[in-house]
Amino acid sequence: MNNKTWFIFTFLAIGVAGYAIVQYFILGVHQAGLVQLKLMLLSKLSTFWYIMLYIHIVSSVFSLAIGPFTLSRKFREKNIIRHKWLGKIYLIGILFGSISGLYLAFYATGGLAGQLGFSFLAIFWFYTAYQALARVKKKKILDHQKWMIRNYSLTFAAVTLRIWLPVFMLIFGLERFEFSYAIIAWLAWVPNVLVAELFIQRKLNKKQANIRPNLSRQIPKQF
Repeated sequence: MNNKTWFIFTFLAIGVAGYAIVQYFILGVHQAGLVQLKLMLLSKLSTFWYIMLYIHIVSSVFSLAIGPFTLSRKFREKNIIRHKWLGKIYLIGILFGSISGLYLAFYATGGLAGQLGFSFLAIFWFYTAYQALARVKKKKILDHQKWMIRNYSLTFAAVTLRIWLPVFMLIFGLERFEFSYAIIAWLAWVPNVLVAELFIQRKLNKKQANIRPNLSRQIPKQF
């Protein structure tokens, strides 16, 4: 990832993280647009639902803001200890964010399609984080990087969701919000994963293929 692309991703991630903090913790949860729309469809939301929402917001905000720094090669090479600590905080955020997100998905707007979209997002979010952790424990660094890229593409759904929302509102209007949200529940993350996989295939797999011939030349032949 070049500096310009990294800066754009970081700017959007920190911007949405800051927006979430202002929206949910300064203005108040009942001022949040998505909560207000949900209350229009449901007469009441349980206290436990609000607790899980707060857990999801806090953990997701940390992961969203930290993610770009864990993926930065320059930051990793110059700050290996900080990279490890940020990685641990990031994965803890994913753990709490995915579990709370899976619970919230059962109450997602958009009917069954919306619930399934956000449920699969939460499941894959947890799964890719687990795979990234498993690879780094086995010292498979390049494979770890691949899974971290896949995982952050799912974390970045917090950004793409907020990009798609106004687009669909302009096209379909508020009266068809449930229909729009059912589509966004998938559109927020599926294209992200496809782009991440394309990047992995073009960049990291090519890098891995170049490493293997070099290693084979370094291994002495057995006679």
